[in-house]
Amino acid sequence: MASNILGILFDGLAYGSLLFLIGVGLSITMGLMNFINLAHGTFAMAGGYISASLSQRSGLPFLATLPVAFVGAGLFGLVAERLLFRRLYKAPHLDQVLFTFGFVLSSIAAAHYFFGAGQQMGVMPSFLQGQIRVYGIDLGRYRLLLIACVGLITLALHLILSKTRFGAQVRAAVDNQDAAAGLGINVGLIFSLCFALGTGLAGLGGALGIEVLGLDPGFPLKYMVYFLLVVVVGGAGTIRGPLIAAMILGVFDVAGKYYVPQAGAFIIYVLMIVLLLAFPTGLGGKRA
Repeated sequence: MASNILGILFDGLAYGSLLFLIGVGLSITMGLMNFINLAHGTFAMAGGYISASLSQRSGLPFLATLPVAFVGAGLFGLVAERLLFRRLYKAPHLDQVLFTFGFVLSSIAAAHYFFGAGQQMGVMPSFLQGQIRVYGIDLGRYRLLLIACVGLITLALHLILSKTRFGAQVRAAVDNQDAAAGLGINVGLIFSLCFALGTGLAGLGGALGIEVLGLDPGFPLKYMVYFLLVVVVGGAGTIRGPLIAAMILGVFDVAGKYYVPQAGAFIIYVLMIVLLLAFPTGLGGKRA
């Protein structure tokens, strides 16, 4: 019984790690730009297709495709931000929602046209397959990699935002864009770099998530609500809040599917309501 609980907890943390990796970029952009981007999952899907294509068609090792997925999705996000999304920063939120949802539908159609409707499979190296036994508990090697990656990325993001000049400029732009611009900070460039970083992380999460979340043209729509839940429950503009929220949601989702599979996603939405009632500004949010 205890081993089952620990196994579910481990799988939930691995699942939550993926949700955080993809959702943290959305948290940064929503907190910085006040821009509601429903199309964030599109960039995760792009990273997944980049990784799968390189693994299947070019024979590139899976781990070697991850940096390419990060850079490719980041560049895709940078171009989209410059050409499309930037025009909507000061638009009403309803316009942002409608435009980005249309972007999602367009990306689904494009993925279906270029890659087909089937599930994409990654080519996992043998040392990431199977399980290892730790204190009587079978732990998936690939899921251990996910948790380790998120730990390193969380530390790197914390250091970037708290210890670098770029991080100080981001914090200044978050607190007051007009004052930051008056101090000579190129707020537009900061927006673009943050958007590229967020979409790059989403692409990395999409590539890492092929084995757990799956990958098909409907990916951005299928997981849209989950990514938004991570940001809403955790609090936009923070790292700690979405991290805690993703882990809680991941554990409860896996536990719910194991113990009460007939409830489906109902448990997650009940949990969201409870957490938002207890923390109206999010787990890591700041009160005005």
